[in-house]
Amino acid sequence: MEEEIYQLARQLGEVSEGEEEALRTLCAGAEEELRLRLRSGCTPESCGKCFPLAAAWLALGGLEGLRGGVTDFSAGDMRISARSGEGSAWYYAQAQRTLSPYLEDDGFCFRGVRG
Repeated sequence: MEEEIYQLARQLGEVSEGEEEALRTLCAGAEEELRLRLRSGCTPESCGKCFPLAAAWLALGGLEGLRGGVTDFSAGDMRISARSGEGSAWYYAQAQRTLSPYLEDDGFCFRGVRG
């Protein structure tokens, strides 16, 4: 399934040749992370096409986070501009929405609180 996730990520995102190895690693990590978050009794295969798609989104979010860094530098009056991988939150949200029906509920709940 790792190769399917990688190919989806390449189709969905803008990946340069120098980022391919990092993307492969991120795809493997995304697959494992999502596998561990699945509800009891669910497997990646039982999620159909949602699992590889969500893993691809998650990997692309990680890649976007790695792209941060200095984008502009000036010596006179010292000005440095940095990019923080601003699109990574969008990718993470896409992954969550895509696979949410199959994930363990990790939302907030109240216990033992008097009304």
